[in-house]
Amino acid sequence: MSEDSGRQASSWITPSQHREIMHIKRWITGLIALPILIFVIGPGPKWLLYLFILAASLAGLIEFYKIAALKLPRQIQWINYFLVFILNLLLYQRLILLAPIVILLWAFIPIIYFLVIYPKHSENFQADVGKVLLGPVYICLPLSMLVMIDILPNGSYWIFFLLIIVFANDTGAFYFGKTIGRHKLYEAVSPNKTWEGALGGLFSSLVVALIFLRIIQIHKLNISIFILVLIMSIVSQIGDLVESMIKRNQGIKDSGNLLPGHGGMLDRIDGLLFSIPVLYFYLNWAI
Repeated sequence: MSEDSGRQASSWITPSQHREIMHIKRWITGLIALPILIFVIGPGPKWLLYLFILAASLAGLIEFYKIAALKLPRQIQWINYFLVFILNLLLYQRLILLAPIVILLWAFIPIIYFLVIYPKHSENFQADVGKVLLGPVYICLPLSMLVMIDILPNGSYWIFFLLIIVFANDTGAFYFGKTIGRHKLYEAVSPNKTWEGALGGLFSSLVVALIFLRIIQIHKLNISIFILVLIMSIVSQIGDLVESMIKRNQGIKDSGNLLPGHGGMLDRIDGLLFSIPVLYFYLNWAI
């Protein structure tokens, strides 16, 4: 098929048909990824889980720099990719007390780099340094907390708990919003999201959390776990809005095309990035 005929064929697809195709791709990708996730988090070797977390961190950071900081020097970007690898290696080796050093280097190295390379006045100095630091703190630091959760008692089950809360929230919000959504949630950032969808996401999260904890009894069904699920669901939706704001400011729809039907890695983990620290805090200080 020629390029012209390909464009002509694609023009026959209406916007609603395109959305339906993307919806089908979304489910196919999810069904393929589900057994892989279950194996990696559950019976699979621990190094595979940590390698998976590292890959997600690097993919998310690469997408972030392409969206928000495309003009950053390549040297700085690659140094941060290397530091992300070092952070995950330290956590894998249980050298947790050394992790803050890497976090400090995320800030110090770009400042020193710009000091040496661009010593004269630069209007973008603070913005560039901020973007360099924001990427790892926003993406890689929360994902690294999954390693910290995994080493806790029943850590694998808690990661499953986290994932089903966030995924149920996303799915519930989508279908409730599509079915009964009328009132816009935050039109300036994400025009398609509605209050009905947001409440549907909260409801879906609570239902699947109840079912999960009935089957996998890692926590009592009390008010604290109820509040935890509510907070995780709310911050997950906030994380979705934050990523939508970043993409909207750059005039793009998806962070990438890594996952068919889902977009990029950031499109898939945006809610997780905000909900992981909540669960980590709860497991370490609230129980």
